[in-house]
Amino acid sequence: MNRSESRYFATAARMDEAFLTLLAKKDFEYITVKEICEVAEVNRSTFYLHYETMSDLLSESVSRMNEQFLACMEKDSDAFSAKLRNCPRDELYLITPDYLTPYLCYIKNNKRLFRTATENAAVLGMDKSYDKMFRYVFTPILDRYGVLPQDRPYIMAFYIRGLMAIISEWLKNDCTDSITYVTGVIQQCVKMPQSETMNAV
Repeated sequence: MNRSESRYFATAARMDEAFLTLLAKKDFEYITVKEICEVAEVNRSTFYLHYETMSDLLSESVSRMNEQFLACMEKDSDAFSAKLRNCPRDELYLITPDYLTPYLCYIKNNKRLFRTATENAAVLGMDKSYDKMFRYVFTPILDRYGVLPQDRPYIMAFYIRGLMAIISEWLKNDCTDSITYVTGVIQQCVKMPQSETMNAV
């Protein structure tokens, strides 16, 4: 990366930080480009060099958030997949504490960003960010149950939207319930049922 590119990304990071600072104080719809520029100490033309709208800035912040989560998902993915392949079927979970806890901690530490993201989930296309989670966590479990490839997108849509609904409810309550408690609730809800409809072997 040359100096010009480095400066470009450093400026974008400053604006992202300014956005998060403002989001901690007020709702997204009340944050203006002018405020972002003042806090980040850049001019309006610099803002528009990076983003077309405030929604673009929100989208980038959410992408960073998801990248952090996905980085956690990728850690020790081979060992995790092996564990899923070898553990008893009644212990199979679509989400485990090892991967869910860092995600929930990040959400709790960035409540306003995530609340704003969930409110704008359709616009931001957040579901697409779970492709890697599908590969590292869901696929080994669906393999164990012999779920047909054509059934998988429907099953995953059900589980991912359910997960987001639980998190949204937690955010509505200002994340007052403990992470351990919410993890338990999620695990209870997403544990793969042993039924013929799931083509269990």
